[in-house]
Amino acid sequence: MKLFPELEKRYTTNPYTAREAQRMAEVIAFGPIVFQASRLMVKYGILEALRAAPNGLTMEETAAATGLDMYTVKCLMEAALCIGTVLVDPATDRFTVSKVGWFLLNDEANRVNMDFNHDVNYEGFFRLDESFREHKPAGLRHFGDWKTIYEGLSSLPEQVRKSWFGFDHFYSDNSFERALEIVFDRPVRNLLDVGGNTGKWALQCVAHDPAVEVTILDLPQQISLMEKETAGRPGAGRIRGKGIDMLDPEASFPDDREYDVIWMSQFLDCFSEEEILSILSRAARIMAPSSRLCIMELLWDRQRFEPAAFCLTMTSLYFTAMANGNSKMYYSENLTSLIEKAGLAVEEIIDGIGQGHNILVCRKRKD
Repeated sequence: MKLFPELEKRYTTNPYTAREAQRMAEVIAFGPIVFQASRLMVKYGILEALRAAPNGLTMEETAAATGLDMYTVKCLMEAALCIGTVLVDPATDRFTVSKVGWFLLNDEANRVNMDFNHDVNYEGFFRLDESFREHKPAGLRHFGDWKTIYEGLSSLPEQVRKSWFGFDHFYSDNSFERALEIVFDRPVRNLLDVGGNTGKWALQCVAHDPAVEVTILDLPQQISLMEKETAGRPGAGRIRGKGIDMLDPEASFPDDREYDVIWMSQFLDCFSEEEILSILSRAARIMAPSSRLCIMELLWDRQRFEPAAFCLTMTSLYFTAMANGNSKMYYSENLTSLIEKAGLAVEEIIDGIGQGHNILVCRKRKD
């Protein structure tokens, strides 16, 4: 298995002493409790109160600063001390925020991930075992009777929907600027946005280029949501939607115009390998020799920093339990193999976009 240097260093040698390994095993065993205690340290303002105090706070001072009762403060701060998000001065019994706690407070990605895991994933993950056995998102039953989470997005509880889109948009939005430079490094008159969701990328495209016209391909209910989200926005007149079920192998891509670029952003990770091959094959059928297929994904093995790879491989299990039961964040060689089987060739892979995206630029194979 080929990995980027930072990942190879981490994943091919044992990084722990025996005691550290034992502690890590216990952190895993108490993982759900570690997560909830840490979440409440943020939600209740305890970490923020500690950070705001230059000399730290005692438990009594923390209770006064947050308005919490002493039982809550003692339980959470003692847990946080053992988790590693706070430190204590044994001479004064004053608590301060550790480096780990600092990241809980200040790392936007961490906050987005925590909201996503609490609101979207937490209760449904009880059925992860069942999801693997059935190859269906058994955890999704917590919210509704849908085959995939995408069918039910518009019907999810408001806070769940907010955290889902917050997670989805945080990673994609940070990549838009560089992605636009890559896609529009030459004239683009017609762009097909496959899996366009709420139309955020399409709006970026029509704002970037006054001549481009964008067709969004997505589920019918997502097209309706997109039309509401883009209505009245600048350039919306150059955005149109076409609703199809991507899982239907007979559902053809629109061929009423020649597309200079077919764009797929954070899209293929929503499908199994067999489904990806079907989607890519249908895209290849409508591509002209000059067309480009630009696939923006988060390839876990091509991440510069190890925490990103960790987050992505954990996100694979969200797809298992909650999203569809059969997709994942892909290893790059698995994805490029499917691209080639679909009759396409990868011209280049551009790494390090935004929060760690990779763009695969593909063309129709000549043979």
